[in-house]
Amino acid sequence: MTVEVKNYHILFYGGPDGYQTNRAQIALYGPDGATVAYVRFNDPGMVFENDSETAGRICMHLPSSMFQSVLDVLRNEKPVYIYFAQGRGFLSTSMEPVGEGE
Repeated sequence: MTVEVKNYHILFYGGPDGYQTNRAQIALYGPDGATVAYVRFNDPGMVFENDSETAGRICMHLPSSMFQSVLDVLRNEKPVYIYFAQGRGFLSTSMEPVGEGE
């Protein structure tokens, strides 16, 4: 099921090992305010968990080097969607015209 992302919040995890194998997390919320996904970021050398979906909530894992790109999409694109297919989380925008700008 594809869900439009309406809001988000960010957590950063300190310490040499982060928290539960993650360095940072962006929680995504749907139109009704419910949490629909967690996008978790791992530093090089940290254990990457598989993406999953449990009770309609997606957990997606990306390298920390992609944090700024994901944040940029959330700040500047509309609409943004999250869905789970073939064992992976997908964060996407809708089709946009070429040359539209920011």
